[in-house]
Amino acid sequence: MSTVILFNKPYGVLSQFTPEAGHPALDTFGFPAGVYAAGRLDHDSEGALLLTDNGKLIKKLLDPEFEHPRTYLAQVDGQITEDAIRQLAKGVTIKGYHTKPCKAEIATEPDWLWPRNPPVRFRANIPTSWVQLTLIEGKNRQVRHMTAAVGFPTLRLIRIKIGNIDLGDLQPGQWRQITTPILG
Repeated sequence: MSTVILFNKPYGVLSQFTPEAGHPALDTFGFPAGVYAAGRLDHDSEGALLLTDNGKLIKKLLDPEFEHPRTYLAQVDGQITEDAIRQLAKGVTIKGYHTKPCKAEIATEPDWLWPRNPPVRFRANIPTSWVQLTLIEGKNRQVRHMTAAVGFPTLRLIRIKIGNIDLGDLQPGQWRQITTPILG
Protein backbone atom coordinates (compact mmCIF):
# COMPACT_ATOMS: atom_id res chain seq x y z
CA MET A 1 0.00 0.00 0.00
CA SER A 2 1.33 3.42 -0.98
CA THR A 3 1.78 6.27 1.42
CA VAL A 4 0.07 9.48 0.27
CA ILE A 5 0.32 12.62 2.39
CA LEU A 6 -1.46 15.95 2.09
CA PHE A 7 0.74 18.76 3.42
CA ASN A 8 -0.16 22.41 3.94
CA LYS A 9 3.10 23.94 2.74
CA PRO A 10 3.87 27.20 4.55
CA TYR A 11 5.02 30.35 2.80
CA GLY A 12 8.79 30.41 2.33
CA VAL A 13 9.29 26.62 2.39
CA LEU A 14 10.75 24.82 -0.63
CA SER A 15 8.97 21.80 -2.19
CA GLN A 16 12.11 19.68 -1.82
CA PHE A 17 13.95 17.98 1.02
CA THR A 18 17.16 20.02 0.78
CA PRO A 19 17.26 23.61 2.09
CA GLU A 20 18.63 26.11 -0.41
CA ALA A 21 19.36 29.85 -0.54
CA GLY A 22 18.27 30.32 3.06
CA HIS A 23 14.84 28.75 2.54
CA PRO A 24 13.72 25.89 4.78
CA ALA A 25 12.69 22.64 3.08
CA LEU A 26 10.50 19.58 3.64
CA ASP A 27 13.15 17.83 5.76
CA THR A 28 11.96 19.57 8.94
CA PHE A 29 8.31 18.38 8.98
CA GLY A 30 8.74 14.75 10.10
CA PHE A 31 7.53 12.97 6.98
CA PRO A 32 7.94 9.19 6.74
CA ALA A 33 11.08 8.00 4.94
CA GLY A 34 10.79 7.41 1.21
CA VAL A 35 8.15 10.00 0.30
CA TYR A 36 8.73 12.66 -2.34
CA ALA A 37 6.77 15.70 -3.44
CA ALA A 38 4.33 14.93 -6.25
CA GLY A 39 4.65 18.31 -7.92
CA ARG A 40 5.72 21.56 -6.41
CA LEU A 41 4.73 24.93 -5.09
CA ASP A 42 7.16 27.82 -5.28
CA HIS A 43 8.62 29.01 -1.99
CA ASP A 44 6.36 32.08 -2.10
CA SER A 45 3.18 30.01 -2.57
CA GLU A 46 1.27 28.18 0.15
CA GLY A 47 -1.12 25.31 0.55
CA ALA A 48 -1.81 21.80 -0.69
CA LEU A 49 1.19 19.68 -1.64
CA LEU A 50 1.04 15.91 -2.05
CA LEU A 51 3.90 13.64 -1.04
CA THR A 52 4.02 9.93 -1.80
CA ASP A 53 6.29 6.93 -2.12
CA ASN A 54 4.37 5.80 -5.24
CA GLY A 55 6.42 6.72 -8.33
CA LYS A 56 3.58 5.76 -10.71
CA LEU A 57 1.21 8.14 -8.90
CA ILE A 58 3.78 10.96 -9.07
CA LYS A 59 4.18 10.38 -12.81
CA LYS A 60 0.41 10.38 -13.32
CA LEU A 61 -0.06 13.55 -11.27
CA LEU A 62 2.67 15.37 -13.20
CA ASP A 63 1.73 14.13 -16.71
CA PRO A 64 -0.25 16.85 -18.53
CA GLU A 65 -2.13 14.15 -20.44
CA PHE A 66 -4.19 13.35 -17.32
CA GLU A 67 -5.31 16.98 -16.82
CA HIS A 68 -5.99 16.61 -13.11
CA PRO A 69 -7.50 19.76 -11.59
CA ARG A 70 -5.71 21.99 -9.10
CA THR A 71 -7.60 24.81 -7.40
CA TYR A 72 -5.97 28.01 -6.20
CA LEU A 73 -7.01 31.12 -4.30
CA ALA A 74 -5.08 34.19 -5.37
CA GLN A 75 -5.09 37.55 -3.65
CA VAL A 76 -4.47 40.08 -6.40
CA ASP A 77 -3.45 43.71 -6.58
CA GLY A 78 -6.53 45.82 -7.39
CA GLN A 79 -10.23 45.03 -7.66
CA ILE A 80 -10.49 42.13 -10.15
CA THR A 81 -13.10 42.68 -12.88
CA GLU A 82 -15.57 40.37 -14.59
CA ASP A 83 -13.73 41.07 -17.85
CA ALA A 84 -10.45 39.86 -16.33
CA ILE A 85 -12.24 36.74 -15.03
CA ARG A 86 -13.60 36.01 -18.54
CA GLN A 87 -10.10 36.41 -20.01
CA LEU A 88 -8.62 34.06 -17.40
CA ALA A 89 -11.34 31.47 -18.04
CA LYS A 90 -10.69 31.50 -21.81
CA GLY A 91 -6.94 31.27 -21.31
CA VAL A 92 -4.30 33.95 -21.70
CA THR A 93 -0.96 34.13 -23.46
CA ILE A 94 2.04 34.01 -21.14
CA LYS A 95 5.62 33.80 -22.37
CA GLY A 96 4.46 32.81 -25.86
CA TYR A 97 2.15 30.04 -24.57
CA HIS A 98 -1.67 30.21 -24.54
CA THR A 99 -2.97 28.63 -21.34
CA LYS A 100 -5.79 26.10 -21.49
CA PRO A 101 -9.25 27.30 -20.51
CA CYS A 102 -9.85 27.10 -16.77
CA LYS A 103 -12.53 27.76 -14.22
CA ALA A 104 -12.18 31.31 -12.90
CA GLU A 105 -14.37 33.22 -10.49
CA ILE A 106 -14.25 36.19 -8.18
CA ALA A 107 -13.88 35.00 -4.60
CA THR A 108 -13.94 36.50 -1.14
CA GLU A 109 -11.20 36.09 1.42
CA PRO A 110 -12.15 32.92 3.28
CA ASP A 111 -12.83 33.20 7.01
CA TRP A 112 -10.67 30.11 7.65
CA LEU A 113 -7.56 31.64 6.09
CA TRP A 114 -4.48 31.76 8.30
CA PRO A 115 -2.34 34.91 8.49
CA ARG A 116 0.73 34.89 6.30
CA ASN A 117 4.13 35.55 7.80
CA PRO A 118 5.34 37.96 6.56
CA PRO A 119 2.00 39.60 5.76
CA VAL A 120 1.14 40.75 2.25
CA ARG A 121 2.03 44.41 1.85
CA PHE A 122 -0.78 46.89 2.55
CA ARG A 123 -1.36 50.08 0.57
CA ALA A 124 -4.34 52.17 1.65
CA ASN A 125 -4.91 53.60 -1.86
CA ILE A 126 -4.92 50.27 -3.72
CA PRO A 127 -7.43 47.57 -2.79
CA THR A 128 -6.81 43.87 -3.13
CA SER A 129 -9.29 41.19 -4.16
CA TRP A 130 -9.47 37.43 -4.50
CA VAL A 131 -9.91 35.08 -7.43
CA GLN A 132 -10.34 31.31 -7.45
CA LEU A 133 -8.83 29.41 -10.38
CA THR A 134 -9.04 25.72 -11.21
CA LEU A 135 -6.39 24.68 -13.73
CA ILE A 136 -5.73 21.38 -15.49
CA GLU A 137 -2.13 22.24 -16.31
CA GLY A 138 0.78 23.45 -14.24
CA LYS A 139 3.34 25.60 -16.00
CA ASN A 140 5.99 27.29 -13.88
CA ARG A 141 4.40 30.15 -11.89
CA GLN A 142 1.36 29.90 -14.14
CA VAL A 143 -1.26 31.48 -11.88
CA ARG A 144 1.00 34.44 -11.13
CA HIS A 145 1.72 34.95 -14.84
CA MET A 146 -1.97 34.61 -15.74
CA THR A 147 -3.26 37.18 -13.24
CA ALA A 148 -0.47 39.60 -14.21
CA ALA A 149 -1.39 39.14 -17.90
CA VAL A 150 -4.90 40.47 -17.19
CA GLY A 151 -3.60 43.39 -15.13
CA PHE A 152 -3.94 42.01 -11.59
CA PRO A 153 -0.61 40.77 -10.20
CA THR A 154 -0.82 38.02 -7.57
CA LEU A 155 0.19 39.06 -4.06
CA ARG A 156 -0.62 35.79 -2.28
CA LEU A 157 -1.20 32.33 -3.76
CA ILE A 158 -2.70 29.34 -1.95
CA ARG A 159 -3.43 25.96 -3.52
CA ILE A 160 -6.56 24.75 -1.76
CA LYS A 161 -7.33 21.54 -3.66
CA ILE A 162 -5.58 18.86 -5.75
CA GLY A 163 -7.95 16.57 -7.64
CA ASN A 164 -10.71 15.88 -5.14
CA ILE A 165 -8.50 16.36 -2.04
CA ASP A 166 -8.88 19.71 -0.30
CA LEU A 167 -6.88 21.21 2.54
CA GLY A 168 -9.76 21.03 4.99
CA ASP A 169 -8.63 22.35 8.37
CA LEU A 170 -4.90 21.65 7.93
CA GLN A 171 -2.86 24.58 9.16
CA PRO A 172 0.49 25.59 7.62
CA GLY A 173 3.14 22.99 8.43
CA GLN A 174 0.57 20.30 9.25
CA TRP A 175 0.08 17.11 7.25
CA ARG A 176 -2.07 14.02 7.23
CA GLN A 177 -2.01 10.68 5.48
CA ILE A 178 -4.85 10.30 3.01
CA THR A 179 -6.57 7.21 1.67
CA THR A 180 -9.11 8.86 -0.65
CA PRO A 181 -8.37 8.30 -4.36
CA ILE A 182 -6.86 11.53 -5.68
CA LEU A 183 -7.83 11.22 -9.32
CA GLY A 184 -11.46 10.43 -10.00
